[in-house]
Amino acid sequence: MRAVRGALSVLAACAAALASGCGTEHPRPIPDAALAEAQTFPYFPVYWVGATFQRYPLAAVDGQKGYLASVGDSVYYGDCAHGKGVFGGGSCLLPLQVTTVIYRLHSNSALGPQHNILVRGVPATVYDGGRSIELYSGRVAIDVFSDTPSRALAAAHQLLPLNAPGSSRGDLPPPVYCPGLHGEIDGRLQRVLASLPGRACQQTGSATALASALARPSA
Repeated sequence: MRAVRGALSVLAACAAALASGCGTEHPRPIPDAALAEAQTFPYFPVYWVGATFQRYPLAAVDGQKGYLASVGDSVYYGDCAHGKGVFGGGSCLLPLQVTTVIYRLHSNSALGPQHNILVRGVPATVYDGGRSIELYSGRVAIDVFSDTPSRALAAAHQLLPLNAPGSSRGDLPPPVYCPGLHGEIDGRLQRVLASLPGRACQQTGSATALASALARPSA
């Protein structure tokens, strides 16, 4: 699912950023109307890292037009370069893309080599050699795609809502669901998962155990 979402998002980035100079050395600033549309996106908080990130300007933003729930809403930084990420697909590799999407319960096992960490007080999964990080917050997953592990981690620590009040400082809102983490979960992360609103992980665990019991053939 992430591969499809990443490929669609990167293709959208190039299409959207063409008007802003995608593939050029210095992309033009995005139109005020495009940024305003993203700032009034109504369905959920869309995360970004501000008008610039490191030396890269905001190149393009999604908005409500053409929104697909399975793909989410994205912001894009920097120029398009010829390259291909493991999950990004396409021929347009950006220094940074941040995609926010409503979380749907799934296992992260398909992501390949990965590890779980805490970022801004919420669970997160690092994969794609560290170039991709998925954070779990509120009702959404926030996917950070970058060209280097250090840039991805720096962006994850600077996230803030584009269309809602919020700050790049302090903890992000905890997820209201139990993320489908795969692999080792250390003590700090276990404590965070155990304290999620509504005992989300305990309820998910109970539901999974019940489903397994019902699926077993009777003696």
